[in-house]
Amino acid sequence: MYEVEVKVRADHDAVRAALDEAGAERLGGVTQVDTYYDAPHRDFAETDEALRIREERPAEGDGGGEADGGDEADGEPVTKATYKGPLVDADSKTREEHETRVDDAEAARELFEGLGFEPAAVVEKHRTFFELDGYTVTLDRVEGLGEFVEVEAEADTERDVDAVREGAFEVLRRLGLDPDAGIRTSYLGLLLDGE
Repeated sequence: MYEVEVKVRADHDAVRAALDEAGAERLGGVTQVDTYYDAPHRDFAETDEALRIREERPAEGDGGGEADGGDEADGEPVTKATYKGPLVDADSKTREEHETRVDDAEAARELFEGLGFEPAAVVEKHRTFFELDGYTVTLDRVEGLGEFVEVEAEADTERDVDAVREGAFEVLRRLGLDPDAGIRTSYLGLLLDGE
C-alpha cells in the first residue's frame, strides 16, 4: 500500500469555505502526538524513512473516534506504531507505509528503546478531516509550524500512484490551492529545519 499525500500551507478559514462550497463531508477531528525515533543501524534522515509511535485522541468537541478511516467509534484514545519508507515520487509525499495498532504506548516505547531506537522528536498536530471526491482532506494545525492542508488517498500498487496523485492535485485546485506549492518535507523535517 502506498500513501499518496500532497501538502500545502494554507489559511484554514478560506479552505473551510471552499470545502463547504464543494460539498465536502466533515468526518471529525483528532489531536495526534507523534514520537519519532532514530535507528541504531542507519540514519533515517539520510534514508528518508520514519518510525513513530502515534498517540491519538478525539479533538475537543468531537464525540467521534478516529476520523481517518480508523476503527475507533467510541472516542477512546488510540496508539499506533508506524514505519514510513522513503519517498517514491518527485511531486508528492508518496511512500510505502506499514502501521499497526498497539494496546500499550509505554510498552511500545520500551520495545523500540530496548532494540536501540532512540526518541528523536515529538510533533503535535490538531487535525480536522473531510472527505471530498474520494480523498481525505485534512486541515492541520501543527504546534510550532502553523496551518497546513493535506489531501491524501491510498494507491494499492506503485503503478497507481500517478493517477491518485493527479486526483489529489485536482482536489487542491477545487479548494483554490496551488499544487505547485506542495511541500514534500514532513512536519518532523520542517520542525527540525526550524521552518
